Amino acid sequence: MTELSRVRLNPTRRDTHRLLSSPQAMHAAVMGSHPQLADEDSAGRVLWRVDQAKTHDIQLYVVSPSAPDFTGLIEQAGWPSQPQWDSTAYEPFLDRLDAGQAWRFRLTANPVRVLPKQPGGPRRGRVSPHLTADQQREWLVKHARSWGFDVATDETFGVLSEVSERHTVNFGRREADAGRSRVSLSRASFAGLLTVVDPSALRTALVGGMGRAKAYGCGLMTLAPPRS
Repeated sequence: MTELSRVRLNPTRRDTHRLLSSPQAMHAAVMGSHPQLADEDSAGRVLWRVDQAKTHDIQLYVVSPSAPDFTGLIEQAGWPSQPQWDSTAYEPFLDRLDAGQAWRFRLTANPVRVLPKQPGGPRRGRVSPHLTADQQREWLVKHARSWGFDVATDETFGVLSEVSERHTVNFGRREADAGRSRVSLSRASFAGLLTVVDPSALRTALVGGMGRAKAYGCGLMTLAPPRS
């Protein structure tokens, strides 16, 4: 049973800042809330995303294949006076998705491209991030159909989505065979309107994630009804 969960983080806690500054540490905290999924084969099925609309409004969203227990995370970085989190079965919502529906969406992703392989170079081309807002928006529009939706457009305003936030985060990652290494991760947050084209593909993307760097807070899209 897939679960969609939301946890409020406390911006005044030292551990909150530690987790927000390191996707590796946040990934470990999220996985620690799912002890039954501790093996690496299961780790890829857990998605998470942090939304920080205001200084004191930090929300952690998690999609996971089983019910989580965020008690430990709340003790570290939550609000002890409000030790609860919101968690609900995701399937009833997913089953209601149908072609032609319109939804507001929010997505944090890692927009990248694979550069052409150079003669004499590595077998695979180098992965390069899209850094400008236009490039990142084009990346989303290009991949949307494979994830079961089209980004809504308007004759006057064009694509009805915006890159609401974009930044590069640098953090340390522990390698099993090589100690610690530094990672530079480019992330972009998108918000806009979409139209469902392939409900089955969209369900798969909402549960399995979109794009790269899923372990580091990328790939989780949430949907909400359009404003009337």
